[in-house]
This record gives sequence, structure tokens and C-alpha cells, in this order.
Amino acid sequence: MHHFDVADDERYRLPPDPADRDFTTTSGEPVQEVYTAADLERVGFDPERNLGRPGEYPFTRGIHRNLYRGKLWTMRMFAGFGSAEETNARFRYLLDHGETGLSIAFDLPTLYGRDTDDPMAEGEFGKCGVAVSSLADMEILLDRIPLDQITTSMTINGPAAAIWAMYIATAEKRGIPRAALGGTLQNDILKEFTSQNEYIFPPRPSMKLVTDTIEFAARELPRWNSISVSGYHIREAGATATEELAFTLADGLAYVDAALARGLDIDEFAPRISFFFNCHNDFFEEIAKFRAARRIWARMMRERYGAKNPRSWWLRFHTQTAGCSLAAQEPENNIIRTTIQALAAVLGGTQSLHTNSLDEALALPSDWAVRIALRTQQIIAYESGVANSVDPLGGSYLVETMTSEMEQRVYAIFDEIAEQGGVLDAIENGYFQRRIADSAYRYERAVTERRKIVMGVNALRNEETPDIPMLQMDPHGEQRQRERLARVRRERDQAEWRAALDALEHAAREDRNLMPSLLRAVRAYATLGEITNCLKTVYGEYQPVVVV
Repeated sequence: MHHFDVADDERYRLPPDPADRDFTTTSGEPVQEVYTAADLERVGFDPERNLGRPGEYPFTRGIHRNLYRGKLWTMRMFAGFGSAEETNARFRYLLDHGETGLSIAFDLPTLYGRDTDDPMAEGEFGKCGVAVSSLADMEILLDRIPLDQITTSMTINGPAAAIWAMYIATAEKRGIPRAALGGTLQNDILKEFTSQNEYIFPPRPSMKLVTDTIEFAARELPRWNSISVSGYHIREAGATATEELAFTLADGLAYVDAALARGLDIDEFAPRISFFFNCHNDFFEEIAKFRAARRIWARMMRERYGAKNPRSWWLRFHTQTAGCSLAAQEPENNIIRTTIQALAAVLGGTQSLHTNSLDEALALPSDWAVRIALRTQQIIAYESGVANSVDPLGGSYLVETMTSEMEQRVYAIFDEIAEQGGVLDAIENGYFQRRIADSAYRYERAVTERRKIVMGVNALRNEETPDIPMLQMDPHGEQRQRERLARVRRERDQAEWRAALDALEHAAREDRNLMPSLLRAVRAYATLGEITNCLKTVYGEYQPVVVV
């Protein structure tokens, strides 16, 4: 096996220090040699208005007075692969090893609202998450999971309302009332049109479906976050930290506007809006991003929308370490990257956290790699001491300057979005897509030109093939899923199934809230693909913008 010698190739030497170093953040923002009180004055920093104590408006220093001294963040490992049986086993493994909340990943056909036996799903079963085609799959996926004691996050968007209906129906079949359920539905369709591209219906009917879930949760599931406005995928697509934050908050405000237009009161639903952010490698830039996020959201909720309930002012967020930062070369280095990112998320005040596994640039994570990722959080929580004090970096000249600069850049992007006519118009004319593509290109060029160093990739590269255990999926899982799907279609009450789908289509055409009709459909064992196709007859399918 060849061990790479840096003398073999100038391209992989470390750059001279400091002549060729690029003193900018990961996002390309300049970093000064030293920060002083003069920098705080330059950015208009006002301790009275901008800082305050933890737990006090505008929550720059955190939404809770005592933060992790009162309760540690939820350790919520994102998991899902293959069949419902396999993923259920992984969930129980994680809970046995100290995980405190579930987070479900769905496979690509499910994310697009397709059944496992759909011809378009060929070859994609269980590869990026678990396959769920009907209530029967959801019942197996959640078997022996105490749904009234643990919170569950579900990363699903286009078919989110239908998948949520399956979750609620599963709990209720066990005798657990919907009001007792706690968790989060990602349900952020706007970012699908700009970054992840897992959409089904056009933007405006998609927004209608999201608003249905916000209204239903506000009135029926008081412990449920009906939407997790997601910057994660925006960042993974190549956006800068500032763009991630600005686009995410702009999307969040668009959902607020839609719920208000439905007739809801701001304090009826705003306390249950949550957020989901990426945490990349630039330690201080990421901490500043989280602190600025809280401050901006609090001000928008109180000053623009007039929310009276202090919980409406809170920006509560989940963090996942950056998948796009992981490298297939020297994958053991990914443990170090993930640790830095997780530490930044904790110092930034996250409410829950997923740490990526070292092997995710190669395959779905193995049990071994997942355990290391979970232990990373536990070591930070119990051994590092960083959870002992709230916002320990508050007051730092560097951190406070970066936080204020981030805030100012976000407001400038808000102005640009307003000039486009708002979020939906900016999606339809390709504004978001163009900005993200430009930022992705600039970053990749910086790596290619070695202005940004990625160890083991463009510096000190080792060509040795890693020898790590890889996840092996059950080769019979797909066949078992297909057989279960056929059995569901054969054994369900055909009259009730037909009536439920007809009622769903009728409700969609009458522009009513679809959640009651979706619950009826999933209880009748209508499949996810059947529900999606029913709604396509009313809403049509989205044709993406071509970015040039």
C-alpha cells in the first residue's frame, strides 16, 4: 500500500506559513488580526440592545437563563436505512447507548412521495433512509418506541403532511392521544425549491399544505413543532454562513405570513416554529451565526409582528454537523471535523444536535461509527466543561463583532429578497438558486487553488485505502417491503380506501385543511404514492427553474 510522500507532488504540500494563507472565514469573510473595543463601536454594538443576559430579549446569549445547567441539549442522531425493521433496530440501539431523541431519515422514493414498487423508485430502496410506503411500515418502524415519552424529528418535506398523519395514526392505534406527542416535522418546502430539490407540487399549493400542518398542530398537537425551517440543506448546496442564515429566516417569515393569512394569531403558532442549521468548520463564524439568528428572529417577532408571548420570540434550533465538510480521504479526520463543529453548536446554544459519522462520505453509517459520533456529544457534555456556563464567549470582541456583522449582512439580503417581490417570487425567478450556485463555485475554486486547505484532500494527502467496517443492509429488505405493500393493498377495506381518497381529493379542491382527510386516508391504508397521486390531480407537479 502506498503512503503518500508530500515530496512527490508540490500540490499536496502545506502552504508556507503565513505568506500564502487566506485569512478569511469558510464563507470568505475577512478576519482581522485582532479585535478591540473599537470594532464593537464600528459595527454599532450596543450592549443594552444587543447583548443582555441569557434568557432575556433579544436572546443573543441564549433563550434560557441557565441553558445546559438546567437541561443538556437533546442528542438526536439522524438515522434511517433499508427496511422499517432495520431502522427500528438502529433506533433501539441508539436509545440503549444514550440517545435522547429520535430523528428519522427517509429514503429517496419516500421523500418524493413514491411507493417502493413504483417504477421510478427502482434501485433506490433504503439507500439514504428508511422506506415508508404505508401505515403498516410506520407501525413497524415505531414498534416498541415509547412515543409518549420520547420526541421524534422527521426529515420529510413534500409528502410531510401524509407521513405525519401516519405517525399520528400509529400512536393513536396504541392508545396514545395526539396531544401527548412531541416532536418536529421538518416540513420546510421552500428550501427544497432552492437547494435540495425534493419537491412534488408547485410552490404555492406546497405552502398551502405546510400551512395546513401549522394550523392543525396549533389546535391539536400542542407539543409538536409543525415546521423546522431548515438552513442545513441550503448550506450543503454551497451557500455561505450568511446566506444560510438569511435565506432560512426569510423562509421562516414567509411561513409566518402564510399562517397569519390563514387567520391564525401570531402567538397561536409562533412558539412551535423551530429551526435547523448546519454547523461548518469555521468555529467563530458558526457561533456568531447562531447568536445573530436568535437576535434577528426575536426582533422580527416582537417588533414586526407584534407577538406578545415571549416564547414566540424564541428561536429554538437543532444543529447537524456539516456533511459537505466530510472527506472520503482519511475518513478518521472526520471525527475531528465533527468534534469542532459540535463544539461550536454547543457554544452557540443549540437545543438539539446530530453529529455526523466518520464514514458518511463513503456509505451509510455503521453502528461502530454512529457510536463514536454519539460519544463525541457525550464527551463534550460531560467531560469538556463547556456546558457549565451559558454563552461563555459572550463579550468577546471577536465574537460580538462577527455577530453584529452577520446580522447586518442578513438584513441586507432581506432587502434584496424584498426587491425580488418576496420569497416565492425569488424562488420562481431563480434568485436563491443563482446565489447559492455562485457561492458554491467560489468555495470549490478556493479549495482547488489551495487558498482553502482541506487536510488529506488538497494538503498532505495520503492515498492509503481506509479499512473501516461498512454497513451491510439486509438483502431481503426490499422484497419484504414489496410483499407487505402488496398485502396491504389486498387486505384493506376497499370501499373505505376508495371513499377516503375521494374525500381527500374533494377537500383539496375545496381548499380545506387536509389533515383530517389525510388521517382518514392513512387509516384506510392508502399508500403514500396513492395519496401523492391523488393530490397531483388537484395541484399538478412542479417544473423547476433553469438557472443560467
